[in-house]
Amino acid sequence: MRIRIVHDTVYTYEQPARGLIQILRLTPRDHDGQHVREWRIEPSVNGRLTAREDGFGNLVHWFTADDPTDALTVRVTGEIETFETSGIVRGAVERLPDLFYLRDTPLTEASPELKAFAEKVAAGKGECDPLSVLHRLLAAVHDAVTFEPGPTSASTSAAQSFEAGKGVCQDLTHIFLAAARHLEIPSRYVSGYFRRADGSDDQEAAHAWAEALVPDLGWIGFDPANGLSATEAHVRVAVGLDYLGAAPIRGSRVGGGTETLGVALRVEQVKFPSQHQAGGQQSQSQG
Repeated sequence: MRIRIVHDTVYTYEQPARGLIQILRLTPRDHDGQHVREWRIEPSVNGRLTAREDGFGNLVHWFTADDPTDALTVRVTGEIETFETSGIVRGAVERLPDLFYLRDTPLTEASPELKAFAEKVAAGKGECDPLSVLHRLLAAVHDAVTFEPGPTSASTSAAQSFEAGKGVCQDLTHIFLAAARHLEIPSRYVSGYFRRADGSDDQEAAHAWAEALVPDLGWIGFDPANGLSATEAHVRVAVGLDYLGAAPIRGSRVGGGTETLGVALRVEQVKFPSQHQAGGQQSQSQG
């Protein structure tokens, strides 16, 4: 599948902000499941854009504005060719040992209730191998937590969203991570994009899901918000222990007063013309 992405993140400030720095984890890398055909980051104000790699192996850009500004738009445009791998991630850049991804963070620490939930899933009917347990966990989180935009924030923990029984893709992913790590399964947070099956191109936000390590198979993507393994509709951008390690944009500034954030995102499948159409178009251009 070929997927085209146009992603605008728009910041407006009550007063001109000084010393504006944005850390951008917005650039995907190639692996067996995806090939980056083209990709571009375009800030709306003059400044310096410096590329680096973080400890997780993510491509990171640091943007520093040259002058004070009362508005900033970061536009990402690109095309990705994706391939069906049954959720298995191979050929990705790995900078950390697998067991690192057993670490808890404040956002993924499991509460007693969440631990009990994970243990009940693991002890449920069916096979007890890690892959089977992870598929049961995927279904259980999807069923137990309602996807509902708005009720949580970037600082909401897995325990809080599990108690509330609702959240967005970030929250369901944190719950999945907390449960999997309690079961001693290395797992990590993934930020990226998702081409929706309903054909809707315009979306309100980027997407998030989890990857968990399965012996003899490797890392496999699990999307609890949609209740499925990662598919060719998923575009993988960055990984971390939680949202903070893979956030698309994080930054700092001096002054500026109240900040307003807006997002415009379009994730569309690029349609290829049929052989007949392509031939007809070629004839017209030559004629």
